[in-house]
Amino acid sequence: VQLQASGGGLVQAGGSLSVSCAASGSILRYNAMGWYRQAPRKQRELVAGITSGGRTNYADSVKGRFTISRDNAKNTVYLQMNSLKPEDTAVYYCNRLPALNDYWGQGTQVTVSS
Repeated sequence: VQLQASGGGLVQAGGSLSVSCAASGSILRYNAMGWYRQAPRKQRELVAGITSGGRTNYADSVKGRFTISRDNAKNTVYLQMNSLKPEDTAVYYCNRLPALNDYWGQGTQVTVSS
């Protein structure tokens, strides 16, 4: 199984960015999925999750600003990020929810400038 995150970049505070994660195999279709992030010198944290049926939940730090969605037909999960803050700067990863160590990909860097 491979999970390839893409779409990161540099954005100014208050801006928006959308990242996506393409999955090989059927992991995405039958499992809850999550977007995680790891900032420098911090532990990796879960920021958003979505069940196979589409129910979502968010970390308090991103609630109201981030939206997770999925397209099972395309084996892809998305994260729309609005009103970005410098503290959102991190490498963003997708993985199953709960995460499996073997499924961590390279992630995509999101940098928010102040």
